[in-house]
Amino acid sequence: MCKSDSLMNLQIRTAKVSDAETIARYNRAMAAETESIQLDGDRLLAGVRAVFEDASRGFYLVGESGGRVVGQLMVTYEWSDWRNGVFWWIQSVYVEPEFRGTGVFRQLYDHALALARAGSSVCGIRLYVEGENHRAQRVYERVGMDRTSYRLYEVDFVLGAPEDNATASNKT
Repeated sequence: MCKSDSLMNLQIRTAKVSDAETIARYNRAMAAETESIQLDGDRLLAGVRAVFEDASRGFYLVGESGGRVVGQLMVTYEWSDWRNGVFWWIQSVYVEPEFRGTGVFRQLYDHALALARAGSSVCGIRLYVEGENHRAQRVYERVGMDRTSYRLYEVDFVLGAPEDNATASNKT
């Protein structure tokens, strides 16, 4: 069976806790590939499992072909007082390399979009993408997302630069 045949049978579903190790493995691969970051496996798996333990943190969707998870995304929530609604943030997007360019992300995205549109409190969908990940940016534009004028700023106490973490911990 070739991958295009498999995709005709692609099933999009809400992830189960039994998918946690695959999701963590994919997150680790994505971080290494897109940002050259080596994530701590134990911390990452605990973070994935935490989503399953508390639905207010979000949920994962996975694309499964032939009994194998070949793609994923996570949805988290942000309240917008301007809109009196919730933005769904798409995060942790990953598609197995051999399935890229075959529509796996589009099917995951379309499924998330349909769920969001069905939710009366959802006011939109957002995502952020690493600035140099031009391939992903083109994919997001092809599915109908618009680039915004916003820039993302952060202070990261876990993955930030070591000197940033030392400075942050010295301030407490």
